[in-house]
Amino acid sequence: MTIPETNKPDTVKTEKRQWMYPVVRQGKLYRYRSWLSYFFLVLFFAGPYLRIHGNPVFLFNIMERRFVILGQVFWPQDFFLFVLGMLALVVGIVLFTIAFGRIFCGWICPQTIFMEMVFRKIEIWIEGDAKQRRKLDEGPWTTEKKFKKSSKHILFMLLSFIIANTFLAYITGSENLFKIVTEPVAEHLSGFVSIWIFTGVFYLVYSQAREIVCTVICPYGRLQGVFTDRHTLMVAYNYLRGEPRGKRSRQQIEAPKGDCVDCGLCVDVCPTGIDIRQGTQLECINCTACIDACNQVMEKINREINLIGFYSEETITKKTKPRFTARMAGYSSVMFLLFSVLAYFVLQRSDIDLTVLRSAGLLYQEQPGGYISNIYNADIINKTNRSQHISLVADDPAIKIKYIQPTGTLAKEESNKITFFLLVPASHIHSVKTDIKLKAVQGNKVLGNATTTFIGPIN
Repeated sequence: MTIPETNKPDTVKTEKRQWMYPVVRQGKLYRYRSWLSYFFLVLFFAGPYLRIHGNPVFLFNIMERRFVILGQVFWPQDFFLFVLGMLALVVGIVLFTIAFGRIFCGWICPQTIFMEMVFRKIEIWIEGDAKQRRKLDEGPWTTEKKFKKSSKHILFMLLSFIIANTFLAYITGSENLFKIVTEPVAEHLSGFVSIWIFTGVFYLVYSQAREIVCTVICPYGRLQGVFTDRHTLMVAYNYLRGEPRGKRSRQQIEAPKGDCVDCGLCVDVCPTGIDIRQGTQLECINCTACIDACNQVMEKINREINLIGFYSEETITKKTKPRFTARMAGYSSVMFLLFSVLAYFVLQRSDIDLTVLRSAGLLYQEQPGGYISNIYNADIINKTNRSQHISLVADDPAIKIKYIQPTGTLAKEESNKITFFLLVPASHIHSVKTDIKLKAVQGNKVLGNATTTFIGPIN
């Protein structure tokens, strides 16, 4: 029967989100994942306060265009290094995904770590296990429910506030964060507003959005279909061994069925609510919760574990070992090349950045003593975390430098602009344009080099 157009159900308005109540089974992989998560959590909260040679471990100050990675300060002039590093990182992630699927999401991604190892545990502590949480949500608003819900959301908001402060410390630095927190709001209005915006975002993500971030919002998850293939190791159900599935007891081990007893526990523990037995799905974050749950069942019925495990389509169908494919080799080569180039340029970085430009619109000046002069402007950036007294020296000892604005002492991570004359003996000029090499030195130590052009009359 054809339903009249006006009587068709409005699926958009009637569809409701299915709230997840994943069961937690503490198997071997869950314990490994917990310890790894605790390590990352300690690293995340301690990161803004750790120092290497006086610099933070990581700082991404976009407003001041100052970046610090593993204690190394990168200036806007080093932006190409940042691009190279990001390219190498992206290729590395693609390679890792081709080899191991979405395991990054389940084991390393901050979203999963905070959701499953922090916020979920708080929720279980206050509201109980999966059945108790579902019953509480479906029940009326009793005094107990109001107390539990308000307690949970207050803790969620408090924790989101702490995460927001730490996140902001990676952007502004821990010293600036301390000022934002301790000094009057009017003096740090943008910082104050940023903290509460971040707090609101984190609270909504972990109290409301939850698995939707992984299944719908995250672009990395949507690209799995492009990256993975039949050689990719990922959490998968060995359907050749498990099917046909069906209920069985310990006394029915000889029944003509597969190893899957269709208990449904692999679905109950899944934080995104998928059934891994239906094949590889984009929503699977490879958290391995279903492996732990299934292994516990297999052990109870005296069956071999890892009915659900790390498999590729090829290892299941051909029963072969995982192999390093040509595709993986290609991405490995590209990543190795990018990291090699990056390492070369990082090792070649000098302590200062010296840029010298001849003043535009001026030719040359004749000076007493048979010298010809040009006027120059220079930008000097001290990339180190210590003060340096810098002076300029020409490679040719016959060339003199006369400062209009001397270099002086540069404080750590500061820049300075200077103006000076280069005086070249007229007898040393043999072409209209002559390349002059300059060195920035502190004592006898050469800190940087630059080459500029000198214009003078030909003798």
